[in-house]
Amino acid sequence: QVQLVESGGGLVQAGGSLRLSCAASGGTFSSYGMGWFRRAPGKEREFVAAITRSGGSTNYADSVKGRFTISRDNAKNTVYLQMNSLKFEDTAVYYCAAQETLIWSPRNSYDYWGQGTQITVSS
Repeated sequence: QVQLVESGGGLVQAGGSLRLSCAASGGTFSSYGMGWFRRAPGKEREFVAAITRSGGSTNYADSVKGRFTISRDNAKNTVYLQMNSLKFEDTAVYYCAAQETLIWSPRNSYDYWGQGTQITVSS
C-alpha cells in the first residue's frame, strides 16, 4: 500500500505560480498512474490532471489546460504539479492520488489519496 504526502501549498497572488509535490512511499511508485484533484469550498472534488506510470501521457481538465503541468520523477517517487497563471478560482485543497489499475483511467478509479494541501489565490 502506498502513502502519499503533498507539499508546496500556500498563498499566492493571482497570476503567480506554485509547484506542488507529492512524495510516495510504501509501494512501487512506477507501477501507479498518478493524478491531482482539488476541492474548492462548497464544491465537489474535481479532477485536475493525471499522468501515466511512465510519464509518457498526460490528461488535464479544461479549466487548467495550458496553465498547469503534471510531471513525475520515478527515481524520486514524486509527482509534481506546476501551476502557472493562477486564478482566484484555483483556490482549493489539492490532493494527489495513485491508481493501480492496469488500464489507465485518468479521471477516476484511484486507490490511494494524500491528505491534501491548501492553495489560496488572492485576487
